[in-house]
Amino acid sequence: MRELFQREESGELVSIEVDLNAFAYSSHNPWLLSLFIKFDSSEAQQEGYEEFLEIKESLIIALAHEERAKYVGSRVVDGWSELYFYAEDSKELSKTVSNIMKSTGYLYESSVVKDAKWDFHYKNLTPSALELANIESEKIIFMLQEEGDDISIVRDVEYYISFETPTQKERFLEALSLDGYSFKDEISSDEFENGIALVKKQDVRSETLKEEVGKLFEVIQEFQGYYEGWSTTLAVEIEEE
Repeated sequence: MRELFQREESGELVSIEVDLNAFAYSSHNPWLLSLFIKFDSSEAQQEGYEEFLEIKESLIIALAHEERAKYVGSRVVDGWSELYFYAEDSKELSKTVSNIMKSTGYLYESSVVKDAKWDFHYKNLTPSALELANIESEKIIFMLQEEGDDISIVRDVEYYISFETPTQKERFLEALSLDGYSFKDEISSDEFENGIALVKKQDVRSETLKEEVGKLFEVIQEFQGYYEGWSTTLAVEIEEE
């Protein structure tokens, strides 16, 4: 399952694609193949984008032949698209890349190194808990827009937080001072019994959700809690009431 997100590194915004299922085969794929292609694939409207995607998928298919190498993700940095694969062994990887890339006209570089612990993946591709939360936010926003929602309209947004103990929950509520939030209800899940729902009036634009979820994360972590996501109603429903 491929997911897209952005991360700021040294003041620069890096676009990242990651296969969240990649770790299922990490134990027997210790070799890291890195392929750098001179093409900024974060600009989807530019000329040559579709051609680049075709080449990318050709590489993924060719390297996956006989399960030799698994595509795990990509990064777009300084106009270069970096594709990453992990393989069971290093044989023929560079040759396969060369056979596909030599006729494309793209400037490229590749390397193969041993990374048995997948250190590169953990540091440069694996999303943090906050980044995963933002990925889920983008999915909800997309579904709302598909239903015709005007995401700029202010409405009630519920945030869900869980704790392992009642004491953690109570301490969190006592310390909560985030502007505009109010306690709505106690909740429970299969994993945690000590959950709460907070509510805030806001819009559901991407930048708003990133700011609010980021602020919540800081406070939640102080009290060893777990952020469980958010929900809302369609803006068209609010307008009709």
